[in-house]
Amino acid sequence: MKHEILEKNIGLMALVMILAVSIGGLTQIVPLFFQDVTNEPVEGMKPYTALQLEGRDIYIREGCVGCHSQMIRPFRAETERYGHYSVAGESVWDHPFLWGSKRTGPDLARVGGRYSDEWHRAHLYNPRNVVPESIMPAYPWLVEQNLDGKNTAAKMNALRTLGVPYSDEDIVAAAESVKGKSEMDALVAYLQVLGTAVKNKR
Repeated sequence: MKHEILEKNIGLMALVMILAVSIGGLTQIVPLFFQDVTNEPVEGMKPYTALQLEGRDIYIREGCVGCHSQMIRPFRAETERYGHYSVAGESVWDHPFLWGSKRTGPDLARVGGRYSDEWHRAHLYNPRNVVPESIMPAYPWLVEQNLDGKNTAAKMNALRTLGVPYSDEDIVAAAESVKGKSEMDALVAYLQVLGTAVKNKR
């Protein structure tokens, strides 16, 4: 029988498996490249401000994505806990994506506006001050380290080449708008904007 030939030849079987997975993957992925819902930002979304952008870089530097996802799946258990499920249009200007899959801590896709700035500051400085059972590490040095803004304009320029709609005015004002702000200010500004484009639409 023909299937016996396939089963007894590991090289041939691997080739057929790769072919089957490739066809299945292409039929699932390729159409997404042509749908506006995956390529266009959600209505009313704005690019990160200079301070929020610096905060995002701090979020990446400190490894926050290792414990916090930023993607709510379209299941009732998730939407009841975290809010509206994540949509592709929220992430079109994110480079790199920070969806993640690890949830040692809660998902942060809709954390923006859920807590006050003061809560975030206390929580980042020492999580156990506000959540006694927390296992999250403390980040007290964020208060002590200030931004100088010397690379902020260059970051925004690079993102503009990838399609993020920063204006010349945004880029010129970038360094001055973050200068003297602490890394804590920047990270809180970033957290406070997460998910607000979709939340504000609801």
